[in-house]
Amino acid sequence: MARINRSSGLLAGLLLLSGCAALTTPVDNSQAPCPRIAILAEGADLTRFRPGAGRGDLTAMVADARISGFDATCDYADRARTTLNVRVTPRFESERGPAAEGRALDLPWFVALTDAADSAVLDRQAFVTRVAFGPNVARSNATGQTARLALPLGEGRSAATYTVRLSLQLTPEELALNRARGPR
Repeated sequence: MARINRSSGLLAGLLLLSGCAALTTPVDNSQAPCPRIAILAEGADLTRFRPGAGRGDLTAMVADARISGFDATCDYADRARTTLNVRVTPRFESERGPAAEGRALDLPWFVALTDAADSAVLDRQAFVTRVAFGPNVARSNATGQTARLALPLGEGRSAATYTVRLSLQLTPEELALNRARGPR
């Protein structure tokens, strides 16, 4: 019985000491700052028409989609904080048009990393997100693949040195339509 009590006392003492050590160890609660992340206004919407049809004919619309938002997280890649890992996951809202064939829509999109002045594209990644429509369903939401970017920091570069932009990949005709009607 004495052995059990001595072992229990020793275990309790170790637990107490480990608890004290945890309280005195400084904890870094600072979060990594994210760069500016935005949806490109001219690329936020996609209205697709049947080939050869006029864009004013709503019965020729295949799909209407938009980037409805995104989730982003930023973490330092190392203790020295020389690299920032940025993960961006877009969300989409889509509607099947009267000219749609099938129950799926492929939405091409991209993420671009630019310098703070938007004068140089430092990285660009392209993706395709498939949106599925159930039977007798005209609207659907989808979440895109997570884009992962690594940003070098230090030597005068901080998260604010960069801008991350999300956009749907548009044809010249689709871009012209967005420019003509303006942001929605």
